[in-house]
Amino acid sequence: MSTDITSLSASELSDAIHARQVSCVDVMQAYLQRIERLNPACNAIVNRAADETLLAEARQCDEQLSRGQSRGWLHGIPQAIKDTGHALGFPSTMGSRVLEKQMPRADSIMTARMKAAGCIVIGKTNMPELGLGSHTFNDLFGRTPNAWDTAVSAGGSSGGAAVALAQRMLPVADGSDFMGSLRNPAGWNHIFGMRPSQGRVPYGPGVDVWVDQLGTEGPMARCVRDLARLLATQSGHDPRQPLSINGVLDVSTISYTPEALKGLRVGWLGDLEGHLALEDGILGVCEDALRAMQNAGAVVEATNLGYDRQALWDCWLVWRRALVGPKVAALLPLPNAAALLKPEAMWEYENSLKLSYMDFQRASQRRSSFYHHLLKVFEKVDVLALPVAQVWPFPIEERWPQRIGDRPMDTYHRWMECTIYATLAGLPAISLPAGFHPKKPWPMGIQLIGKPQGDVELLQVAAGYEAVRWDWLQRRPD
Repeated sequence: MSTDITSLSASELSDAIHARQVSCVDVMQAYLQRIERLNPACNAIVNRAADETLLAEARQCDEQLSRGQSRGWLHGIPQAIKDTGHALGFPSTMGSRVLEKQMPRADSIMTARMKAAGCIVIGKTNMPELGLGSHTFNDLFGRTPNAWDTAVSAGGSSGGAAVALAQRMLPVADGSDFMGSLRNPAGWNHIFGMRPSQGRVPYGPGVDVWVDQLGTEGPMARCVRDLARLLATQSGHDPRQPLSINGVLDVSTISYTPEALKGLRVGWLGDLEGHLALEDGILGVCEDALRAMQNAGAVVEATNLGYDRQALWDCWLVWRRALVGPKVAALLPLPNAAALLKPEAMWEYENSLKLSYMDFQRASQRRSSFYHHLLKVFEKVDVLALPVAQVWPFPIEERWPQRIGDRPMDTYHRWMECTIYATLAGLPAISLPAGFHPKKPWPMGIQLIGKPQGDVELLQVAAGYEAVRWDWLQRRPD
């Protein structure tokens, strides 16, 4: 029974719970048993609550159903929150020894919404320290290896969430994305991850609600239906985040058939005319995914981004330093913080001190210019496609790739440059499982970037893609 339960999608599990085919206690026991067996090697879920506490909450959920009461579609379903988010009763460590004992005073907006839909929070998922770098390791909890090969990276920063999901230790997962943190680990673990439109999922509440908008929370799932339902749960305006988008996302119109791909115009950006350094085999895997869409009626055309790529990278560096630097600065007064924080965090902080307001305003204008440029591009295409990562999963002992081929990486995150375009423009982007390395069991994803606030349309494309590759998408780690 345990194997059957953990093999179900979140939507199937929800139906089974509400039909009283399985109890919430059965579900919780099945997942706790799987976590107990797999998590010691995966190290994906951290700061887990006691089994007795979780089973007591599951019993309470069963009692509510016996009275005809349901909290929502996630009623009784286990969920672990990425450690960037707050969940009452669990430390918000952000993977840092500096914050090891920090207890939140309230749930994050996203956590509260998932709880309101009925989930039971069982713990947190592992991440890189402060979410910096797309490789899940830290000095507090250690490394999280890839679900398909424990010798290589899971990606990040939502690496713990991706691995827990791929290994069926969670039915559905949440994460956050600044520089591909929902997209990269999804691509490297053969699942779906979506960065929503800027403002779709209110982040926080944080100390700044006006400028700090590049990071966003969002969903991860093993199927598109779960991805869509979780995003709908997470979405909607919150007055504490004044720039959040009004209205809950309506995903009821999504059709899970190949029909959505007929006539779809896909602009394939590839390696941006050689600008992006890519390891061998990545373009081919992505092009295989595009051929599957083409065979279902999509029109795929090579597309030039048509914008100065180096100017965008320079713009990115300013924005990232401007937003990360103050967060690091806020931690420095804590005991031994400067010595404990990872070098990449201190590098961001030190560079942020060199920025002037004029630097930031120019970068903001550049970002605005790029957004308006993409509006013209989207007059000719419906979605833009890029690889979701520029390298295959790399050895877990490495901090970050130093080179791609003969090209050195000049920062700890240059190898993830392919993710900055959706972030800078505030556009929705989704990572679809694309294929595997020709000789290794390593997954790779392709990212599709949608039009402004085109989250439902992008999910519809993903649903069409899922329909044409359904059998292949059911592959699971050994």
